[in-house]
Amino acid sequence: MKKVLITGAAGFLGSHLCDRFIKEGFHVIGMDNLITGDIKNVEHLFKLKQFEFYNHDVTKFVHIPGELDYILHFASPASPIDYLKIPIQTLKVGSLGTHNLLGLAKEKKARILIASTSEVYGDPLVHPQNEEYYGNVNTIGPRGVYDEAKRFQESITMAYHTYHGIETRIVRIFNTYGPRMRLNDGRVVPAFIGQALRGEDLTIFGDGLQTRSFCYVDDLIEGIYRLLFSDYVYPVNIGNPDEITIKDFAEEIIKLTGTDQKVIYKDLPVNDPLQRQPDISKAKEVLDWEPNVFRSEGMKLTLEYFKGFSEKELSKSDHRDFLNN
Repeated sequence: MKKVLITGAAGFLGSHLCDRFIKEGFHVIGMDNLITGDIKNVEHLFKLKQFEFYNHDVTKFVHIPGELDYILHFASPASPIDYLKIPIQTLKVGSLGTHNLLGLAKEKKARILIASTSEVYGDPLVHPQNEEYYGNVNTIGPRGVYDEAKRFQESITMAYHTYHGIETRIVRIFNTYGPRMRLNDGRVVPAFIGQALRGEDLTIFGDGLQTRSFCYVDDLIEGIYRLLFSDYVYPVNIGNPDEITIKDFAEEIIKLTGTDQKVIYKDLPVNDPLQRQPDISKAKEVLDWEPNVFRSEGMKLTLEYFKGFSEKELSKSDHRDFLNN
């Protein structure tokens, strides 16, 4: 049985990756310090012999006994509310944490996949964004702690690949949604759904003409799985190229939830990207991958998940500072 370490295992994406690798017959070691993850996301796996969980901070030395075949590094705050609240930890997990895990990969002769992000493109001057675009990032702006952590993460990963011959993979993740997202993480999907379920008006920052492209989590996990087992070492965009304005997306949520809220507008946050759409030509060519879940279908599944929250849980999710992410 092959063994895989998944960091950020109790998070949104990490927990879905744990499920996928268990399903594929791997022995999964989940690691998370629970600073933004939720242990409830992986509790269903605790009864399985092929699953282990370590409450550990990857910015500290990481030791895994015995053989290890694969590492997927998904430990990082991923929403503005989180990384503006804990900026130093965000920088450290992208730098020290990645360094530690690359060292572990070198020791174990394991293949490692690093979770990067579309945020490396910043507020892009190229549209749609392809992997050859270097980005437009404000290093000292409010988003810089996350953007630069991920850009450094890519750089050190490629350095380990070229200097030490480590087998590395890099995925650039675009906006993803689905069950197990946190209602209070400030991203647009849970924010709009949370407001709709509470009967509040939906808040848009800016004029609402900025765009996002939303990928359902199952599609993303499939792309990541294919990338890990491919022979491609350079960054690959994984996301859904079906672009929509935030204004139109808010109207979709109102229609989906059957509510009659208005849309209200507030000032746009600093360095909020005005366009976000992946060019997935490389994923199609290298991985034979493209998303299959239409937004209408994925949003219904996501809404059903959030309908399971209690009124008390919904009331705690009122974080409306960064809703366009």
